[in-house]
Amino acid sequence: MYFEKMRLDGQTAFITGGGRGIGLAVAEALSEAGARVIIADINEDLLASGRSALADKGYAADTVVLDVTRPDDVAQAATAANARYGAVDILVANAGIAWPDTPGEDIADDIWRRLIDVDLNGVFWSCREFGKHMLARGRGSIVTLGSISGLISNKPQRQAHYNSAKAAVHHLTKSLGGEWAERGVRINCVAPTYVDTPMSNTSFVDPERMPIWMDFTPMRRVAKPDEIASAILFLASDAASAMTGAVVPVDCGYTIW
Repeated sequence: MYFEKMRLDGQTAFITGGGRGIGLAVAEALSEAGARVIIADINEDLLASGRSALADKGYAADTVVLDVTRPDDVAQAATAANARYGAVDILVANAGIAWPDTPGEDIADDIWRRLIDVDLNGVFWSCREFGKHMLARGRGSIVTLGSISGLISNKPQRQAHYNSAKAAVHHLTKSLGGEWAERGVRINCVAPTYVDTPMSNTSFVDPERMPIWMDFTPMRRVAKPDEIASAILFLASDAASAMTGAVVPVDCGYTIW
């Protein structure tokens, strides 16, 4: 009974930012659970390498070039995917970017807008457009990607733009979770710590930051992409059928202190 709740046989999952890192690990996890997977990314080369990596492990994935900051393109992608596969049962709104340490007073307007556009607006456009189809069917599961940076203000780096976007994703998840709960669509959020991905791991050799980050982490380590993907698989599946609007830290204990 319990193991079967984690199975996703016959379901279709759409993963934004699926070409590498957490998104690619999620594609593998959902594929292993039986889902048909579509990975979307802005970069065609990343999509090709991601699809090849999945194929090497015996999993097939369709790919879609998608810029999540373009709402019309997101709407078209949602319509096309639902038409082709009959339904998109699961959305993982994972696409996001980070930005180097920047003092708040020095954040340029274009940098602020770009980060908010990808990390918040892109998540909303994705939830809105795929959510419309789910609401029309009366079922569906969405998982958004937040961050510990939406729960705490990181130290020593200065990143008010990133922290603000991720905090907004958390509240967006709660807000939509409340709106859609009675209509059969669940939406939950995973809030990871520092994760060993190409986007993040170049910072792990920083002699100033890494000791501070580890001092704040009870487990004294960063997380791996598969550990984040495991939590997303749980939230996407019927094993989490009583959960919506939740923000789940997967943080090696970082937010305990």
